[in-house]
Amino acid sequence: MTRYPQQAIVTPHSLTHFDNAGQAHMVDVGSKAETARRARAGGTIYMQEATLNLVREGTSKKGDVLGIARIAAIQAAKRTGELIPLCHPLALTRVAVEFSIDKKEYAVHCEVTAECHGRTGIEMEALTAASIGLLTIYDMLKAVDRGMHIDNLRLLEKSGGKSGHWLAEA
Repeated sequence: MTRYPQQAIVTPHSLTHFDNAGQAHMVDVGSKAETARRARAGGTIYMQEATLNLVREGTSKKGDVLGIARIAAIQAAKRTGELIPLCHPLALTRVAVEFSIDKKEYAVHCEVTAECHGRTGIEMEALTAASIGLLTIYDMLKAVDRGMHIDNLRLLEKSGGKSGHWLAEA
């Protein structure tokens, strides 16, 4: 179980997506300065050894699993503002998706880096991209391995904006 460090107590007034009356709203970022923003997110999909071999050898009946998953992840980052109701649409300057095959754990790790110059964070774009990349792998391989599971989807790092740099604990 992941243990979280002690943090400040969250109150309804400290949550930016709620107004003083407790109503959900889109945060006004109009007066915030534009800064370079970057976020990295990642996760892992675990599967049977034979399934991983299909990915490694490129012999899946549906084609290039990781190539299709990469395109899906990039597309998801670009559409995050449409998928998550209170997210601002962002003009992305870069989305990079990396997959690594873990032969020991029979897994594929996905890491996404998203960047922009803007007034609000880009963490949701990186997280959305990583999740859709992993879900695409599942979709392309589910006919041979319905027992695959996705784990450890999380923000790894963010920089920019008023809160500055943040790095996840290992």
